[in-house]
Amino acid sequence: MFQKIAQTQTPIIDPLALRWSGRAYDANRPVESEKRLALLEAARWAPSCFGYQPWRFLMWHRSEESQAWRRAFECLAESNQSWAGHAPLLMLACADTQFADGRPNRWCQYDTGAAVMSLSAQATALGLMVHQMGGFDAKKIRNEFAIPESFDCLAMITIGYQLPREQVPEELQERELAPRSRRELAESFFEGAWEQSAS
Repeated sequence: MFQKIAQTQTPIIDPLALRWSGRAYDANRPVESEKRLALLEAARWAPSCFGYQPWRFLMWHRSEESQAWRRAFECLAESNQSWAGHAPLLMLACADTQFADGRPNRWCQYDTGAAVMSLSAQATALGLMVHQMGGFDAKKIRNEFAIPESFDCLAMITIGYQLPREQVPEELQERELAPRSRRELAESFFEGAWEQSAS
């Protein structure tokens, strides 16, 4: 993998510093079953409100379940289909909007996001690339795969191995090779009062 290490003000752990959302997947390299299991375990042990674990993940393997993978792929926005077709794994992250007793779970999306971040960090540690997408037809995928109405379809996710730098298609090079950036710490993190920058 070629790396785009986060330019941090102080060192952070490698799975976070090295994680970024690439698009240039190696279509000929499937993700091994033991690595897939490790991703699911990482998500499983994420924190959640009351330990309720509202997340549900639906995964499709292009090489093992090509028809189901294709049905999921066709729910993506056209702009994402242009590159996501090379990803060996597609995944849908869903959140249970209700607790077992029927009360609304207003933390379900927050908790599911934590599970996806755990999965993403584990993927980076295993040499895999993850890209999360909001560009998909939630109604269509709900109907295609009979997802209960009480679950929000939050994000589609691609997972796989990155192409070597010299094999990145020309149409992806600008985005894949551009440096990463974030707002300065002082713009987003406050201490003591709103918009009082953290030291």
